[in-house]
Amino acid sequence: MLDLTLRHESWPIAGKFTISRGSKTSAEVVVAELNDGTNRGLGECVPYARYGESIESVIAELEALKGAIADGAGRDDIQTLLKPGAARNALDCAFWDYEAKKAGKRAWELAGLSAPKSLVTAYTISLDTPEKMGQQAKANAHRPLMKLKLTGEGDLERVAAVRDNAPNTRLIVDANEGWSVDMVEPFSAKLKELGVEMIEQPLPADADAPLSDVAHPIPLCADESAHACADFHKLVGKYDMINIKLDKTGGLTEALKLRQMALDAGMQVMVGCMVGSSLAMAPAMLVAEGATVVDLDGPLLLAKDREPGIAFEGSTMQPVDAALWG
Repeated sequence: MLDLTLRHESWPIAGKFTISRGSKTSAEVVVAELNDGTNRGLGECVPYARYGESIESVIAELEALKGAIADGAGRDDIQTLLKPGAARNALDCAFWDYEAKKAGKRAWELAGLSAPKSLVTAYTISLDTPEKMGQQAKANAHRPLMKLKLTGEGDLERVAAVRDNAPNTRLIVDANEGWSVDMVEPFSAKLKELGVEMIEQPLPADADAPLSDVAHPIPLCADESAHACADFHKLVGKYDMINIKLDKTGGLTEALKLRQMALDAGMQVMVGCMVGSSLAMAPAMLVAEGATVVDLDGPLLLAKDREPGIAFEGSTMQPVDAALWG
């Protein structure tokens, strides 16, 4: 019999992580564990209030499935038993890890993927004043790629300050739904001059229709507008890229399908994350094959990661050890 246990973990962030919607000082995660007495599988998710999730609601969703899992419900079954989101992500990834351990293979083999290679992740600069973001950039100017959290007014000054302090670093920006329609065209033109390569989610997800008609010399990437495969058609014509996050798709199973849909449609792929530990990043690394942008820096933002964790050399992530996941 397969037993499901759940736990809430809190991982302190090094300093403070700030985006347009607010700040936090810790990553609050739910870990799902599947155990048959011999093999154990783990999955981590980060409940997100923006999508109506909380630690309590995610644990309640998963607790309700304990009986079904004990009776034999598997990874395919949970795709319909749970909606896309954090709860299904934790359980789906736990199933992948469990199946890999039981089969004596790696998760990438079970998924029919090639052996993972090292990846270069973006490093996030939290939203702050231009001066403080410039200071953060200067301290990390050795990193090859930075993602800047923006919010609207003052953003051009923020990016200019970062560019002055990190002249050789590639830049992408994330507005987290913080811009208005009239900002997109002039801001993207100016950001192009500053060497910015991508703008993530400039408008609120429920008000992004105008993007179909707005000039933007920089690719636009859907994040809050992009969730699972069923919603993909709504992105076509508005966005050039899609940010695939397992906490939105509801796990690795759906993420791999969504990645293929995006590539088939000629859309570039970004693989992103919530702020979590290496356990959350590990399955996402399998989706990153062929991605234009990898943004899996969650563990770099923590004061301490779990052991064993993903090995980072600067911004380069090494392939996941089976002792961690998969």
